[in-house]
Amino acid sequence: MPRERLSVVVTRRLPEVVETRLSELFDVRLRDTDTPMTRDELVEAVKQADVLVPTITDTIDAGILGQAGERLRLIANYGAGVDHIDVATARQRGILVSNTPGVLTDDTADMTMALILAVTRRIPEGLSVMQKGDWTGWAPTAFLGGRIGGRRLGILGMGRIGQAVARRARAFGMQVHYHNRRRLRPEIEQDLEATYWESLDQMVARMDVISINCPSTPSSFHLMNARRLKLMKPTAVIVNTSRGEVLDENALTRMIRAGEIAGAGLDVYEHGTDVNPRLRQLPNVVLLPHMGSATLEGRIEMGEKVIINIKTFEDGHRPPDQVVPAML
Repeated sequence: MPRERLSVVVTRRLPEVVETRLSELFDVRLRDTDTPMTRDELVEAVKQADVLVPTITDTIDAGILGQAGERLRLIANYGAGVDHIDVATARQRGILVSNTPGVLTDDTADMTMALILAVTRRIPEGLSVMQKGDWTGWAPTAFLGGRIGGRRLGILGMGRIGQAVARRARAFGMQVHYHNRRRLRPEIEQDLEATYWESLDQMVARMDVISINCPSTPSSFHLMNARRLKLMKPTAVIVNTSRGEVLDENALTRMIRAGEIAGAGLDVYEHGTDVNPRLRQLPNVVLLPHMGSATLEGRIEMGEKVIINIKTFEDGHRPPDQVVPAML
């Protein structure tokens, strides 16, 4: 007799091709709307499912895990970051956690470079003038930005995405510098033509552009705090496509308003969708709605990784992208 199919609950709408494949393989409950589940709905899901497929918008904390039924054995996260999941508590309860690393590297690195260009070349300001119909013609001193070729780029976090940003920056003629928990191997440094700084403070004080590309961990919370932001040159800009809480958003806002930092490009925010309203008023700040990984190709590849993790688990093996506390 055929074995009973795994019960899988998906918390958000996914690309159609991913939902279809999940339906073919498992007893899946899909989301009818593209709104996040409420806490009550998440509790109901963990009570009923063998496998939960959450996203970054779902907080799977100890309280929710404490109400999980005996069936729940895998949280197959749709995304690389797992700071919204209490991995340690899940492990204590015998629940595995997997993620989808690696597939969004190029997409996020592309968006990082897009933000660097948007801020330094004042693209949103030009776009606003055109949309309002206020352009009266070319002028020698209008919308003067800065050339990025020859500028120093300081990358905070030199993992997959940081290295992908470095390769793109070199193609634009930028000088690549970086700070990381661990120094890269010499051959990788040489390939990237990257200069390592053991001291983050010293690096920040000398860069023209700072790119935040590190994960969210207890040690990275407000890593770019008010004190470090004050070390930046007044002509420097900062971009963040990583995690919002790495950057002290209020301090950044104050300093840009005071002219102590030249501008910023942000795709993530310290308090999620609750963006500091003063940031929206600044012409030298580019704000995006967490679009760094928003390509159809990337979203489908994320879904494929989720499916592989679930199918491997169903076959009695360790999911290839299992997350353990030591990795965090």
